[in-house]
Amino acid sequence: MAILDSIGIQLFSLPRALEADLEGTLQMLAEMGYSEIELYGPYPFSAESNKMEWKALTPLLGFQGSGFFGTDESDFLALCRGGGFRIASMHTDLDTLVKHMPVLAESAQNLGAPFVTLPAIPPEQRASLDDYKRMADIFNDIGKAAKREGIQFAYHNHGYGLQATNDVIPFEVMMDATDPETVFLEMDVFWTTAGRADPIAYLKKYAGRYSMMHLKDMRELTYFKGDGGSPQEWTALFPAMTTAGNGVIDLEGIVSTAIDTGVKHFFVEQDMVANPEIALRESYEYLRKL
Repeated sequence: MAILDSIGIQLFSLPRALEADLEGTLQMLAEMGYSEIELYGPYPFSAESNKMEWKALTPLLGFQGSGFFGTDESDFLALCRGGGFRIASMHTDLDTLVKHMPVLAESAQNLGAPFVTLPAIPPEQRASLDDYKRMADIFNDIGKAAKREGIQFAYHNHGYGLQATNDVIPFEVMMDATDPETVFLEMDVFWTTAGRADPIAYLKKYAGRYSMMHLKDMRELTYFKGDGGSPQEWTALFPAMTTAGNGVIDLEGIVSTAIDTGVKHFFVEQDMVANPEIALRESYEYLRKL
């Protein structure tokens, strides 16, 4: 019997397909069996700083689509509902979370998304242990603002901050200083592993705080050469990613522990995967058989 009743998809797994044919790609995902969606920004209401960063990045990525992929919010929601999808989370940037929470929360509520999620901390705001302490204060403020608006805030980890600095782990310093009632977590099992951390140990340490999880596999055990803090280090590990069940990560043990410790939403995320029509189907089918 499958232990996952619902499997979601982070749309960053197949941005080019969505940009080329939004309705057809959503239909393909629905036919595979995916039932939840996680979005990535920027959105029409996102902070201008985020839109400019995205505009500068898109020539390197080879696509421009994000948010609602050229549709308006209501049309996008209609397409998702037509495919039987629930929208569980919206990835967004720090400036939008800090400066535009009311409009972000309104969109999340319109879409039925319970979470707004920060996918990464800007590099200049995590250069030192003191930066992580300051980020804890910012997270607490965001969490309170989200709660006032009737939604929840979560932080998605990459690989940085997971190794000891002066005998303390920055990620833990940050999380220990945040309010467990308003600051939640989304674990990426690949980046956690690449950062030389143990996903199961963190699920147990912060039981009840991890609400969401990104699932993908690793061809062979691979670590960041540095602290995992730069996009160059992330993209260097893209070739190590593979479909769920085709690598060395203990996905069955991680998912079982995640369920036991309160994770509610599981998303396959295979960043810009080649041949998504094959890879994402294989990941779904493996996870359904756990």
